[in-house]
Amino acid sequence: MTHQVGVIGATLLASGVEFVEALTIVLAMGTTRGWRSTWAGVGAALALLAVVTALAGYALERWLPEALLQLVVGTLLLIFGLQWLRKAILRSAGLKALHDEDATFREEVEAARAAGDERRLGLDWFAFVVSFKGVFLEGLEIVFIVITFGVNGGSIPLAVVGAALGGVIVLGAGLALHRPLARVPENTIKFAVGLLLSTFGTFWAVEGLGWFAPSDASLRWPGGDLALPVLLALWALLAWAAVRLLAPRPQASEAV
Repeated sequence: MTHQVGVIGATLLASGVEFVEALTIVLAMGTTRGWRSTWAGVGAALALLAVVTALAGYALERWLPEALLQLVVGTLLLIFGLQWLRKAILRSAGLKALHDEDATFREEVEAARAAGDERRLGLDWFAFVVSFKGVFLEGLEIVFIVITFGVNGGSIPLAVVGAALGGVIVLGAGLALHRPLARVPENTIKFAVGLLLSTFGTFWAVEGLGWFAPSDASLRWPGGDLALPVLLALWALLAWAAVRLLAPRPQASEAV
């Protein structure tokens, strides 16, 4: 049960963050260059992402033994999660600027208006390519998380459901408002995703160390899945301490 909740929660939040950034690009292209070519680019990107997800997930499940799979995927997930966590910590400590979706939207709109009018296959090629590239590149991170959680957790359908829910929520809200979701607490969500990825990455990587044992069997944590909340609390405590340590200290006013 802990695995299932974690899989859905992590993929939903991660896909939500990535879809917020993709939505900004899609809105900029659709409102300035036309929606037909923009939706064609989005559809092509989603179709390619679905193929990548199916092939990569099948290959990992078929080619790697369970313990080695846990070690490889857990290690990659841990590295990926620490990258998210690092950026979130720096932003929370005031050492890195928060992501500004409104500014990104304005930049994309200016670029769309300045681009030439090249048409291929009956489509505005600039809108198609930019929309395809934006959705595909942002979607690759979602695919990575879906595959790693789905394969290691033995529940790819749940991971896909979580990612799809995140996409539906973000795209539905953005298209209803006709504007980027600039007020979404993006850094807070990235903080949460970074903690979840680091937690599950640690859990699975340690289990995968059993591949080096003579039996090649996965190691088991004391208490099984109950170790996950403990790991999550430890990562959260470490992240909180890092924010406190890195945050600039207010300088005491000099005595007159």
